[in-house]
Amino acid sequence: MKLGFMASNNGSSLRAIVAAIKSGALAAQARLVVSNRKDAPVLAFARKHDIAALFLPTIHDPDVADARLAQVMQDAGVEWIVLSGYLRKLGPRTLAAYEGRILNIHPALLPRHGGAGLYGRRVHDAVIAAGDPVTGASVHLVDGEYDHGRVIARVEVPVVPDDTAADVERRVVSAEPALFVETLQAIEAGHLLGGRS
Repeated sequence: MKLGFMASNNGSSLRAIVAAIKSGALAAQARLVVSNRKDAPVLAFARKHDIAALFLPTIHDPDVADARLAQVMQDAGVEWIVLSGYLRKLGPRTLAAYEGRILNIHPALLPRHGGAGLYGRRVHDAVIAAGDPVTGASVHLVDGEYDHGRVIARVEVPVVPDDTAADVERRVVSAEPALFVETLQAIEAGHLLGGRS
């Protein structure tokens, strides 16, 4: 699998995936890391691990950024795009070029607590406010709506009485990287989404 990554900050799932590749646990190549933030720590991480890294601003001209993103991913030979805390909506060119091959992880059991504005601590605040006894993380295909595409893998995490949103967040964040690695392993092996082809 030839992977391209997009992240706005640390890219914790990306880091776990790169570690799995380096250890031989995942048969894949990290081809490119793109961030919409020039100072995102994930770019320094990529360079340190000899992965091509690109800052691609999206705010001033989203259409140009979308066209460039689709092009740089294709030029890098990327087959699958992995979103690792990427906080911008993808544009139509990238979505069309990689339809059914863009993966995101959301820190809740979709369709609960997903959608525009629900990311990071806000998701866990919503879980606590709803009184959910269980939450978790969902890996889903990315389409034109936030947290809307088909869920292909998930892991459940208990919500303990008297938990704060921070408690729930710690538990979910610790479960996410392994879930993403396992999902990519299943895709590579042909058990999910038809594998590499």
